Amino acid sequence: MLSIGKKKLIIYPILLGLAFVVADQLPLAQIRYQENTTNSNTETTSSTPEKLLHLKKPKYVRGIYLTAASAGSDDYRQTLITKLKKGYINSVVIDIKDYSGYILYDSQIAEVNDIKAKKIKMDVRQVIDDFHAADIYIIARQTVFQDPVLAEAQPELAFHNKSGGIWYDNKKLAWLDPAKEKVWEYNLNIAKEAVSLGFDEINFDYMRYPSDGPMASLAYNLAPEQQKYEVMKSFYQYLSRNLAGVTNLSIDMFGLVMDNTKDNYDLNIGQRLIDALDYFDDISPMMYASHYPKTYLGYTNSAEYPGPVVAYGLDLASTTTENRRAKIRPWLQAFSIGAVYDKEKIKAQIKATENASSTSGWLFWNARNVYADYMFVE
Repeated sequence: MLSIGKKKLIIYPILLGLAFVVADQLPLAQIRYQENTTNSNTETTSSTPEKLLHLKKPKYVRGIYLTAASAGSDDYRQTLITKLKKGYINSVVIDIKDYSGYILYDSQIAEVNDIKAKKIKMDVRQVIDDFHAADIYIIARQTVFQDPVLAEAQPELAFHNKSGGIWYDNKKLAWLDPAKEKVWEYNLNIAKEAVSLGFDEINFDYMRYPSDGPMASLAYNLAPEQQKYEVMKSFYQYLSRNLAGVTNLSIDMFGLVMDNTKDNYDLNIGQRLIDALDYFDDISPMMYASHYPKTYLGYTNSAEYPGPVVAYGLDLASTTTENRRAKIRPWLQAFSIGAVYDKEKIKAQIKATENASSTSGWLFWNARNVYADYMFVE
């Protein structure tokens, strides 16, 4: 097995931050008419329209990421749906709560409104109806612990520096303490609301401890001998207890979790693949070749070789995922950092993912939501 020095891993979270800047049992969601029968002195029957809320997860998910603003733009959405009707891409991942901490639709959750944590970017009902009408599976992306809105509204839930003030990362964003169960409850309520609105799956992101910023000043607030990955696993269990059977669940992780399945190394952020395998339906490691050490796998520039990078990680973790609840559904790179990501590099990632035995699909990330036409056909 390739050995990668842990000090070299620092490049991964730095580049990942840069890139972000720039239920199988659920019924098919179709617009149907259902016969409603009312028994009274005279039996009457009437036809009323009923919209079933959820779309069954495709056997193999092929998806792209959208901001709430893109999804909420009628022009962008309708143009995209025309492309999606070609039938290859069958899913979209839409922000409902992003790195800013704001809820991006008209949430009715009391606490969200009390702390003014709402910036409406989309008519969520219209967005869901339009994608469902086109048979597109809709995944809600919800960031969790990077949440400056809740952190500043309720500082007792935030990470603090060793001087007692709120701790901020390199982007001047505050983070929540993953050990605080009130944070768990807040995010669970958001997820439940998203399911009730019609999202087919909840995808949790920023499910980790901070990776960049003045780390030496961060007070982790861990109990003696307590490990970050133990805190994260407890949260995974909490989400599964409350949402399993209600909706499909997925989690985003750093791509390098795939390289550390045989040890206890949690990348110093609390993320280990083995801890999530029994509590989510899909795990999405961010396998962007440009975010790995430049000489990864012995290459001069690993960003030039996304196919082999993806294939290596999937193969390395394949035995770890056998007979577990979760399948692997990686995030793939649709942006140019370290190399120009043309059709050849896009297709190489798809091939590597679809050739792997452990995968349930793939998702492409482009922060600007610019996707070439060739990505919509096989």
